[in-house]
Amino acid sequence: MAAGKNPLDPHVLFEHVQDQPFFHLPRFFAEEGADGHIYLPQPLATEIDGSDHGHGPSYEPKVEITTGVAVIDKSLKPMDFVLSKFMVIEALVVIICVVLFGWLASQIKSGAAAKGKLANLLETFCVFIRDEVARPAIGAKDADDYLPFLWTLFFFVLGCNLFGMIPWMGSPTGTLAVTAVLALMTFVAVVGIGVAKYGLAGFLKVQVPHMDLPGPVAIFLVPMIFVIELLGLLIKHGVLAVRLLANMMAGHIVLAVLIGFIGYSAAAVAWWGVAPASVLGATALSLLELFVAFLQAYIFVFLSALFIGAVVHPH
Repeated sequence: MAAGKNPLDPHVLFEHVQDQPFFHLPRFFAEEGADGHIYLPQPLATEIDGSDHGHGPSYEPKVEITTGVAVIDKSLKPMDFVLSKFMVIEALVVIICVVLFGWLASQIKSGAAAKGKLANLLETFCVFIRDEVARPAIGAKDADDYLPFLWTLFFFVLGCNLFGMIPWMGSPTGTLAVTAVLALMTFVAVVGIGVAKYGLAGFLKVQVPHMDLPGPVAIFLVPMIFVIELLGLLIKHGVLAVRLLANMMAGHIVLAVLIGFIGYSAAAVAWWGVAPASVLGATALSLLELFVAFLQAYIFVFLSALFIGAVVHPH
């Protein structure tokens, strides 16, 4: 943290959860005079500041003037084509999943049971998602068809959540761009399953539950219910994205606030009381965040399974 920065300032707090074109490390890990950033190469950067920071061209943050004070906006915008730390983390999660489950598949390829603590742990997660999430939500007959999608969602979300527990890394699921794409994937899967099963017209038709209504009443109510059901289909997938985003971001912001109390009180006499309390509070909250990382991955997949089950077995 740079000298003179207020650790409880919103700009400083949100640096801990925002995507960045660099990895931020404590200053004592950096060379003398460096800012503690490990900059990522930017082959597609839209703005180049002319310096390479020892790592090639870098993204140039925008500078805004607010009440006479220069504020550096380091947040990435939707059309900033830059390589960011969340992209790197997501790629690492994918690689780890491919390696782990490729190894597990090779273990059970012959039909024998996989042996070892790691294999048993991975199988426990897979069996739990199958028996406690997919089959109850979709039905034992159809659930296995959609298990690969649900397993992929679960382990990707879980991996991104757990990376947020590693100091100086970050949780990609704490940004709307990632959670929105995950929710969009579920939406595309739901619509795709419905269209494949019933056809486009049939999928739209099953959105309206069957009701025995008189003709004049049906003419008035059915279009309204159809519009409400379509809006509900969009809204519930939007809520799926926001739910994961809010839960992952909120926990990290609270952790940043607790640790920020140490820097805020550094010059105060109460520092010796505030610092231990902040560390203990952050440790306790980190344990809670570890639980939340698993819980939110479970909730995301459980809701996705419910949405799939609703289209497989409509009203």
